[in-house]
Amino acid sequence: MSMESVDNSSEGHPSSPSSPPSAIFDRDRHITFLLMMYQLLPSPYQLQEINRLTLAYFVISGLDILGALDQVDKDAVANWVLSLQVHPRNQADRNRREFFGFLGSRSSQFPPVDNGALLPNNSHLASTYCALAILKIVGYKLSNNDFEPLLTSMRNLQQPDGSFMPIHTGAERDLRFVYCAAAISFMLNDWSGMDKEKAKDYILQCQSYDGGFGLVPCAESHGGATYCAIASLRLMGFLEEDLLKSSATSSVIDVPLLLDWLVQRLGTDGGFQGRPNKVSDTCYAFWIGAALRIFRGQDFIDKGALRGFLLTCQSEYGGFSKVPGEFPDLYHSYYGFTAFGLLEEPDLLSIFPELGITGLSAMGV
Repeated sequence: MSMESVDNSSEGHPSSPSSPPSAIFDRDRHITFLLMMYQLLPSPYQLQEINRLTLAYFVISGLDILGALDQVDKDAVANWVLSLQVHPRNQADRNRREFFGFLGSRSSQFPPVDNGALLPNNSHLASTYCALAILKIVGYKLSNNDFEPLLTSMRNLQQPDGSFMPIHTGAERDLRFVYCAAAISFMLNDWSGMDKEKAKDYILQCQSYDGGFGLVPCAESHGGATYCAIASLRLMGFLEEDLLKSSATSSVIDVPLLLDWLVQRLGTDGGFQGRPNKVSDTCYAFWIGAALRIFRGQDFIDKGALRGFLLTCQSEYGGFSKVPGEFPDLYHSYYGFTAFGLLEEPDLLSIFPELGITGLSAMGV
């Protein structure tokens, strides 16, 4: 899961033919769009092959939100996802401080060898989040699998400052991967894979002077980073009392300042921007909208205006584009669907905002 790390939007592509925006959410056309992506990804996604599991998450979870999950083979999906799980072969593997999660695709999966050579383990924290989310969505019982090596090895990814790396060989560390670790722990109902107090301290260091959160301490506030921060705190249980109390002085974060920053992201066109002085973007309808929902601040949103903006990004081919007038892509299409789920569009399943999937899937029903 990333904020546009797997965005294969229209950058570098010609603009979509202009046509007047529809006044309705075209559910049937969106289902057709996702089913085409389920069968065969278009050639521009070749560059995103390493993120195939994340792209599959957008498709499967999108179909779930649209109430069309019955149109895919759920057992086949679960078996494919499970085939990407990395398992330790022996105790020596366990002691190498690797991460035993899920690979992003088969292109990062190496065949076994007999000479004892160490093969690269490219399992990734974001891919693992997407894998577990897909398994929950298709109804696979996570209790059927042994995830102890995953959780034990995930602790190796947490850094002394509380942040997380996504892979064991070293990489960037920021709030995206703190969120992935929190979501993984929540879905498995097991928090042994992370030090929640250290993670909380790192998150609090990322809140900026303006109320929003940057991806790392002292960075510019960003809509996606802000979502990751407060969703992580909520999943870890640190916001439970704050949501029940009216006194802002009891909060672990400056809630009034945060709400002010979130509300200011609403543009004159009805959409949400990710940062000041940026154009409105489909995906921030979820990142900002879900953040407000977590704080029960959805009434601050002009739902009619937001819906109107999103419909200007709805493609005649199905799916959503980043901004009006461009071709649709899976990333923005998925977050367009989640945004309409938050807006309680008829015939769509409701969204569990902390995980970004349907409430029924999040609760394991």
